[in-house]
Amino acid sequence: MTENVRDSNGTILNEGDSVTLIKDLKVKGTSTTLKRGTMVRNIRLTDDPDLIECNADKVKGLVLRTEFLKKA
Repeated sequence: MTENVRDSNGTILNEGDSVTLIKDLKVKGTSTTLKRGTMVRNIRLTDDPDLIECNADKVKGLVLRTEFLKKA
């Protein structure tokens, strides 16, 4: 990876980090809403520096935008 992946505060994110949601997010294709403050562990970086992959409590294989996250 050439680009650093950064959260909403500009902190660099790495593989396996834990992040917290800073906004309630509706999950497309489900009736689930991830609440603000939800902790997501063990993130995986993607080729796009604006996106990360993760597994939340209720949703597996989730892709989140880094603008809605902060490093825990």
